[in-house]
Amino acid sequence: MTRILPFIGILSVLIWTGCDDDGDMVTLPTQRTILELSFSGVEPLVNGYHYEGWTIIDGQAVSTGKFNVDATGGLITLTSQAISNGQFDTGVDLSASSAVIITIEPAGDVDAVPAETHYLAGDVSNNSASLTVGAPQAIADDFSSALGNYILATPTDGENTNEKSGIWFLDLSSGSPAQGLQLPTLPAGWEYEGWAVINGTPVTTGKFTSAVIADQSAPYSDSEPGPPFPGEDFLKNAPDGLTFPTDLSGGAAVISIEPMPDDSPVPFTLKPLVGTIPGNAGDHITYSMENQWTESPTGTASIL
Repeated sequence: MTRILPFIGILSVLIWTGCDDDGDMVTLPTQRTILELSFSGVEPLVNGYHYEGWTIIDGQAVSTGKFNVDATGGLITLTSQAISNGQFDTGVDLSASSAVIITIEPAGDVDAVPAETHYLAGDVSNNSASLTVGAPQAIADDFSSALGNYILATPTDGENTNEKSGIWFLDLSSGSPAQGLQLPTLPAGWEYEGWAVINGTPVTTGKFTSAVIADQSAPYSDSEPGPPFPGEDFLKNAPDGLTFPTDLSGGAAVISIEPMPDDSPVPFTLKPLVGTIPGNAGDHITYSMENQWTESPTGTASIL
């Protein structure tokens, strides 16, 4: 039979009892069905995208529930209701879980299969896990060795004009264009994106998966070819509120890590490299970026 003990704090604990071969009562293992999650630095997803928790039991992913976070980082349902204490009652015994993974799921997702975009993860020990982006089950790198350089130039207009209206992630310190970004290869579900912050507005320079080829788009560049590295000239098709050509001096250069597919046209939370463009910046001069990976999101998971 099942006996339900009184509430202890906010959790009810189930003690399962039965009889052995001699008819004596024995206590069977406690069922642990609740996963409690908390995060630091995790931001809301938009446009129907959401997070989903998973535990790995005997090599299989078991969903612990879909959710989002509000502006304060509190966990909410997909209908924006607060999730009390960040707890999900899964109805499944999670005692044998070996890992916890948080994925980013696309809008309309209804299946029980994890998306490729593994965001945070950690191994379970003593029914708890520290969740990080660098865990092997997530992005699998702590990005502490990421380095970045850039120059201001506008090669796609074919003229030596408006040279501070373009940014290219390359290194000219040797006198010849060379790789400017040292970044690890991302797993499936993720890609890099470059940004220039212009008058406080982040404007994309294009998405890419390799730092030694051109990125995937050139919406603001002119007709001449650019160098074989990520970057952009801001010469035409300016977004609302901006005017091109412009002067990037005093702005910022950013490399972000974006989920693929992407929930938003603005930079995602993960920004391993950021560089303040000097107010008196010159063109065709190599500037370095700062590694800001110590500010990456983290989380904790407890099996109760």
